[in-house]
Amino acid sequence: MPLCLSEPMIRGPKFLVRLRSHTVFEHTPVKLFCTVEGFPMPVILESPEPINASTTVLLPVVTICLLLTNNRLTFSNHAGYRQEEESCPYAWLPFTGKNHNNLLLHSPVSATTLLLLLSSPCLLAAMLPQIHYTKINITFLERFGPVFATEGESATLSATMILNPNLANLQPEAQWYRDDTRLFDSKWVKIETGRGVTTLTLPNLYKDDEGLYTLRMVTKGGTAEHSAFVSVADGPPPVPAAPGAPMDIKIHDANRDYVIVSWKPPNTTTEGPILGYFVDKCEVGTENWTQCNDHPIKICKYPVSGLFESHSYYFRVRAVNSHGISKPSHHSTGVTKVLKVIATRETDSSVLIQWAPPKEPNNLIGYYIDQCVKGSKNWTSANHKPHRSTRFVVSGLTKGETYVFRVQAINELGLSEESQESAPLTVKAALTAPSAPYDIALLNCDGHSMVLNWKKPLHSGGAKIREYYVDKRRSGTTMWREVNVAPFSERLYKVEGLTEGAVYQFHVYAANLAGLGRASQHSADFNCEAWTMPEPGPAYDLTFCEVRDHSVVVEWQKPVYTGSGPITGYHVEYAKKGSSDWTTANETAVNHLFYKVTGLEVGTTYVFRVRAVNAAGVGMASMASDPVTAKAVEGSHEVSCEVDKKSGDIVLSFESCQINEGSQFIWKKDYKEITDFSKGVEIKSEGHHSKLIFKTADKEDFGTYSVSVTNTEGVSSSYTISAEELAKMLALSYDIRHPIIPLKSELAYKILERGRMRFWLQAEEISPKVTYKFFANNKELSGPNKMGHDVSTGIIEFIMDHFTEENEGTFTCQITDGGGKAQSSLVLIGNAFKAALAEADFQRREYIRVKEGPHFSEFLSLHVGDDCSVTLVCKVANLKKDSEFHWFREDTEIIPDVKPDLGSGVCKLPIKQFSLKTAGIYKATISDDRGKDMSQIDISGKGASAAELVINCTATGIQLQLEKDKGKYSIVITDPETSHKRTLDLSGDGELIPSLPSLYRGKVVGGLPDVVTIMEKKTLSLTCTVCGDPKPQVSWLKNGAEVEPDDQYVVSLDQGKFASLTIKGVSMEDSGRYTMIVQNKYGGESVDIVVSVTDISELLHLPKLNRQRLVLTSPQPCLGCVLWVRIVLKGEPSPWSQGKTCGAGFLQEPLCIWLHSSISQF
Repeated sequence: MPLCLSEPMIRGPKFLVRLRSHTVFEHTPVKLFCTVEGFPMPVILESPEPINASTTVLLPVVTICLLLTNNRLTFSNHAGYRQEEESCPYAWLPFTGKNHNNLLLHSPVSATTLLLLLSSPCLLAAMLPQIHYTKINITFLERFGPVFATEGESATLSATMILNPNLANLQPEAQWYRDDTRLFDSKWVKIETGRGVTTLTLPNLYKDDEGLYTLRMVTKGGTAEHSAFVSVADGPPPVPAAPGAPMDIKIHDANRDYVIVSWKPPNTTTEGPILGYFVDKCEVGTENWTQCNDHPIKICKYPVSGLFESHSYYFRVRAVNSHGISKPSHHSTGVTKVLKVIATRETDSSVLIQWAPPKEPNNLIGYYIDQCVKGSKNWTSANHKPHRSTRFVVSGLTKGETYVFRVQAINELGLSEESQESAPLTVKAALTAPSAPYDIALLNCDGHSMVLNWKKPLHSGGAKIREYYVDKRRSGTTMWREVNVAPFSERLYKVEGLTEGAVYQFHVYAANLAGLGRASQHSADFNCEAWTMPEPGPAYDLTFCEVRDHSVVVEWQKPVYTGSGPITGYHVEYAKKGSSDWTTANETAVNHLFYKVTGLEVGTTYVFRVRAVNAAGVGMASMASDPVTAKAVEGSHEVSCEVDKKSGDIVLSFESCQINEGSQFIWKKDYKEITDFSKGVEIKSEGHHSKLIFKTADKEDFGTYSVSVTNTEGVSSSYTISAEELAKMLALSYDIRHPIIPLKSELAYKILERGRMRFWLQAEEISPKVTYKFFANNKELSGPNKMGHDVSTGIIEFIMDHFTEENEGTFTCQITDGGGKAQSSLVLIGNAFKAALAEADFQRREYIRVKEGPHFSEFLSLHVGDDCSVTLVCKVANLKKDSEFHWFREDTEIIPDVKPDLGSGVCKLPIKQFSLKTAGIYKATISDDRGKDMSQIDISGKGASAAELVINCTATGIQLQLEKDKGKYSIVITDPETSHKRTLDLSGDGELIPSLPSLYRGKVVGGLPDVVTIMEKKTLSLTCTVCGDPKPQVSWLKNGAEVEPDDQYVVSLDQGKFASLTIKGVSMEDSGRYTMIVQNKYGGESVDIVVSVTDISELLHLPKLNRQRLVLTSPQPCLGCVLWVRIVLKGEPSPWSQGKTCGAGFLQEPLCIWLHSSISQF
């Protein structure tokens, strides 16, 4: 058909000049301009009614001027004007307006959308021709195949294709699917698509990534697709034979404070059966995974509670079997807890309720709203007919009362279930806009920009101030211009794009939820010239806390401009209100951002300012602070500090004399808010009380701790913990958390009948709930019937039935009674063990012998009569009539002339003419059907000969009384066959041999030091070895006075040679000079020991305290013995301390156990 050029060609609408953004005030006119083309002429439509507009028609181009007059541009007109690019285009215009409260409107929430629709009659009449899309043929050249991988690895799927025709502006869309679920680019899935190539990468495979992957290349004219399977095998478990990770984590029923997590079991079958599952949660944006359930759950579903509204969480699951715990599953998608019914303040008698509509309305008729006073459960209806909107104002409420609300939907079939309850809301007046900021200060200028700061409004309007806006103008002009379009929340702002040398003024707006407040008074004239002075600029943000009658703490922020060098300190100045006479509070600059000004007059009002100092000098003064009156808040309290007597925690406590709605306790260290709670610091606040708790305090936690209460009249206080005080509290905390049960006696043993071993110790006091364990060579000894304790005596014991060679080593008893603990060890090795084992074996044999058959009550012995006759004698017991007794010599039975008298129990064998011929090994046996016993004696004399004649001194020695007694002394021993002679020469040189009583007098062999140092409340044991014949007597003196034994002072002398003085729970009064006197009838000696009892606080002055375990290597001490040890620290020896060795020469339980870490030698 020929084309008629005289007729216009039909064309769809198109924008040539688009709409642009505007920012206007409410009730002011605005003109919106745009230019369109099209034929027939486009028309302008508003949804749903046409808009009145003045238009200038220039076919086929149209320029449109949309004029919104004062009565049209209101809050409801705040909208987005938009443009559609297809057959019915429309224009979208980002629009920002200000209402009569100067509230900036930035979002389209709750606003009517205004459409500027451009259409034409032919579109409305469907006169445009049908659009036919270009067909693009896609041919795959390289396709991805099946993938077999393991958890933790990566996998890549790639496809190469040819497009025909290959048009740059008509490229197909690549869509990836796993099991028909669309995949998008994320942390776990990387999708890249270029001309002719598309790639999907899984950087870290999980079991959930297994499935059928499909690539769909989508065009307007059709779709081409390709699929392949990806198999993901289980990765190596954390421990052998542990289960695989659970799969398919899903979240259900997300409510206000809980969700339900479900999953599928691991798909592996080679491991043992699943015993249960652990569910973990993590708040989005952190890496802190916490376990939700204490014990494994059996089913694949678990409700997780204790969540917070408006917080997002991830969840994951781990499986458990008898071998261990699996790797965690792939975590779920983030779940946000959102409140379904929201109540907000409106007036002092009404509340605005908003809620989300049901997902499936099903011919919804409306909603019913219920209200209830918090805690009463008395629900009443707020409306008597269905309400169609999802917003409702509940009126007639009581001011100050707290309510909760719920909503029900209704349709033709009836009422739905009630919604969740709203959060409790207290009825009070609606929010208002904040007052104006004030005192705008210039902090820095570089010639092109200025850094400004201002003070926050005195009245926040009942809500937190969220935004600030800054306007500027040239000095001498009246036109204000916006500096920032986007709001900001900090009171520090850098204004850029200024003209160097120009003079500017600024004012600031503050905004909260209620709207934009009034503008501040304009600032002083600020000249835009670069600062080059070497001194620092002004500090800013001066605030006060701990206002008292004669002092106040001033805080500030460091200057933005530091000058030619770093800031080294600050001076604080103050003046009475209305005076210009400034006084410097600190002559010496402080290097921190706070200072306590003292010496103020009670009731007087002051202002303060701060100057920074660097190497160049003192800098500019800050802007003067707000006035503050030196007067303490009535009823104010101070922070107290103590160590909790039960937990051992260090606790700072504060009670506020004022508390209001929204008040919060803010704790600071060195006047910096405490925000890091990872080191065991915890804040607990309830009502008027707040506590700062140190669960795991260390030596670095000293400093000044302050607390302030918001929304009050400046209620605040502080407490300074010095390093010395902290050290004392740490020591006290350690003692509370690790109390030691005092012992009356250490672990010892006793051999019972049958050769059983009784290990026992005695504590000062134990409760019925005491628990204890016995160990032999670090292996626990079991058997509840073999252990026991006596609460009345404090004795704890363990009976070992079989004591064998395998039991050589160290025996230990560990006691736990409430929070107290104690431990004692006994070392049985070497000769000590052999002696104990031999005694146990003997007692075992004796028991069997005595209790079960005939036996010797007295073994064979040799008796020599006055006539030198020799007789073997023994006694027997537990006999029967058929018991038989026999004599043997060298295993040859002897038939005596007289039969043994079994009736009397005494058996004798006379040996006639005792000589070498009759010498030998003699045995006696007693037996019957119950058993047999044997005794033997060796009188063979083999290997024996007469020794040299020697002098054995008696107790009085040997004394030659006369000169004639000198000479040679001989002794001759004869028998019928031979004789023996020995001679001793006592001729000498004429001097008499003196007596030797000094050999047998009482003496101290060793074991006591000269000086002993011990901490208070410990037990001191002074032990040493003494000797003498006869056994000496031991007495103790303290400062020259005899020590009287009692419950505290215990004096003992074991086996006549081990003397000890034990002082329980030593105190400072026990310090002094102790003397031990050892004496028998031949004389004695004394030893002095100086005992010094040390207050534990003296040890806390060391710069660093650590518990050290001392290893004594040379010389190696005997195991189980008592040693005295002292430390040489930097060349200075410490006093002696007592300890006891255990296995491998370790020094156990030294009394002086707190040692400096830089010990040089010992």
